Amino acid sequence: MNIHFIAIGGAVMHNMAICLSKSNIVSGSDDQIYEPSKSRLKKYNLLPEKLGWDKLKITDKIDCVILGMHAKEDNPELLQARKMNIPIYSFPQYIAKHSVDKFKIVIAGSHGKTSITSMIMHVLKSMKIKFDYMVGAKIEGFENMFQLTKKNKIIILEGDEYLSSTIDPTPKFHKYDPNVAVITGISWDHINVFKTFDIYVDQFKLFIEMIKEKLIYFEDDNNLKNLLLKSKSKAKFIPYNTPNYEIINNKTILNGAELNVFGNHNMQNIKAAMEVCKILKIDKKSFLQSISTFNGAERRLETVKKTKKSTLFRDFAHSPSKLKATINAVKNQFNRRLIACMELNTFSSLNKSYLSEYKECMNESDIAIIYYNPKNIKSKNLEKIGKQDIFEAFSYQELNIFDDSKKLQKFIKSFNFNDTNLLMMSSGNFDNLIIENLID
Repeated sequence: MNIHFIAIGGAVMHNMAICLSKSNIVSGSDDQIYEPSKSRLKKYNLLPEKLGWDKLKITDKIDCVILGMHAKEDNPELLQARKMNIPIYSFPQYIAKHSVDKFKIVIAGSHGKTSITSMIMHVLKSMKIKFDYMVGAKIEGFENMFQLTKKNKIIILEGDEYLSSTIDPTPKFHKYDPNVAVITGISWDHINVFKTFDIYVDQFKLFIEMIKEKLIYFEDDNNLKNLLLKSKSKAKFIPYNTPNYEIINNKTILNGAELNVFGNHNMQNIKAAMEVCKILKIDKKSFLQSISTFNGAERRLETVKKTKKSTLFRDFAHSPSKLKATINAVKNQFNRRLIACMELNTFSSLNKSYLSEYKECMNESDIAIIYYNPKNIKSKNLEKIGKQDIFEAFSYQELNIFDDSKKLQKFIKSFNFNDTNLLMMSSGNFDNLIIENLID
């Protein structure tokens, strides 16, 4: 087939393009492509010759178009494809179309999706079980974040609740029709498209009704529990919780297995992954043996730099629930001072009406820092927020707030990192701050 990607530079889109190029003719375009997408597309000879959109790329030789979320409704290539009646798919639509006969496992929830998906993938690979997958981060041992074959009978999918594309407002996870699903919890997010908490919860309600066989759910999440009490789903509900574990010499021990990941939230993630693997006939002993070699997904409590007296961690945390869980994990694991820095970068986090959701989220850290760039607020057409708004929202008495990355860097580097850990949390990059240089 001849497949054209509109907005090929996206995290999933470029991985999908690389995968499909092995057995198809693939082309693509985008008006902005950042690293690591740029280098990876170049490596596979898929990088567009120039940035921008060109309707002339849409010819009668193209069999279908895969449309990324970044492309707008008036995109000239999209308009041309519609004019020529070329089939147009969002990436979840394309996955769904080509996995109809597979055993589908979808990992959903407001947090932990990437980590649980990664854990399951790691265990299956170590057990030499063949499977297809889509995950939202780079994982050790996997060249690509996406694989779709004709022969594999199982597919593991990270089930994002965000919209499928600019012309399809359906949440991505509504496309997959899972046999088995995991829901980690429900905490309001993506307020640009889900204007109220009730609207957000409704997406999970619909998703639960689509599950064919089994739902594995975190039983200590009240929002989720309340939803399941009213659910008309015919799926079997399997609860999981936080397993008992020990921390010995900064290492986490679970059922005798020494782990490379840590934190309450990761123990919950492991328990969910274990329940999925049990359905796939993997026994507990084999699971624990495999998971003990799992080092985590990229930017999920990732160790960036380590010295004798300090460790620098990077995490994708940007929503309130993720912020709390990540700070709690690092604080409880190490008997050290914790400097925690978070970037307000997403539409939700920069929205004045949402800021109060972050109340007391940083309270477990010893020194709390918030960074934001006013230009991001302007580019998202949001109401202006200032340092006082952020200070009041977080309710942290000595909150340090910066809107200049150079001043942020200078402030962090002024600390003595003896017996001190640094945690940098963002879905962005602190305006290209080289965080590896923050501790010596």
